[in-house]
Amino acid sequence: MSQGDAATPESPHVPVLLAPILKAAAPVSGRWIDGTFGAGGYAKGLVAAGADEVIGIDRDPLAHELAESWVPDYKGKIRLERANFAQMDEVARDVDGVVLDLGVSSMQLDRAERGFSFMKDGPLDMRMSQDGPSAADIVNEAGEAELAEILFVFGEERASRRIARAILRERAEEPITTTGRLAGIVEGCLPRAKPGQSHPATRSFQALRIAVNNEYEALYEGLMAAERALAPGGLLAVVTFHSVEDRMVKRFLQMRAGQTGRANRFQPLVEEPDPQFTLVSKKAIGPDAAELEANPRARSAKLRLARRTEAPSGEIDAKSLAMPELRKGGR
Repeated sequence: MSQGDAATPESPHVPVLLAPILKAAAPVSGRWIDGTFGAGGYAKGLVAAGADEVIGIDRDPLAHELAESWVPDYKGKIRLERANFAQMDEVARDVDGVVLDLGVSSMQLDRAERGFSFMKDGPLDMRMSQDGPSAADIVNEAGEAELAEILFVFGEERASRRIARAILRERAEEPITTTGRLAGIVEGCLPRAKPGQSHPATRSFQALRIAVNNEYEALYEGLMAAERALAPGGLLAVVTFHSVEDRMVKRFLQMRAGQTGRANRFQPLVEEPDPQFTLVSKKAIGPDAAELEANPRARSAKLRLARRTEAPSGEIDAKSLAMPELRKGGR
């Protein structure tokens, strides 16, 4: 789910970079998958633009609960499946387009009880599917080395060891069960943020969220699932919100479009298989000034677009996408 999706009166629902997706897909028609359904902004936009059916996929029960009040108004043009987008090819095949909007949604961030945000005190949860181990489980049960590894690899937090030591010291006194307490612990380990800088807990909360929801592996699996689900000529549109996700998507599309080249010019030429995608735009597309004014959360968004060819789908190694992985035994 995305950082640009919203479903509350306090934070109006604004799908990020929808206009360039619709422009690339024009004329919009056929069946689509909205793999990160959230509050349904992309699905609504696609139907309004001419899609015959949009299959919304989301693992968050809240997304399905909120959709019950309005999806029937679309008279079968929008249908929902509770699943991870990594399983989209098990839900539908030969679709005309796939939209993925990665990260955490405003629907989740704006609800303190979901435990995603350090800006609103609530239970330390962060589970998109609302089942399985929570962020509190990791924070209170993982060893120091494992915690430091999570913060460093998934959050690119340079003070990971210092923060991990502080967490172990604090949880020895009392379990850490709220977002406010964890944010305070992290803040105490880092210099005060200067004007314009992100909150000191941003990287640590990102790292825990990614670990709880296994987000990088889901993205890796989801990109391959999209390749299998798309019909020839189908459009893949992926919106990312931070550099690691964007790097994975960029690398995947370059490799599947046959644009990675040889590591060095002395390597022998090897006949490459036909590419599975053609790039619609070599560079990522960002929000324009009007979108930024309407939705400040779009500021870090990047859109990458590619069109499926007739070449058979295949497998790709996660390491070739530079997917961050934890080392066994911690850091």
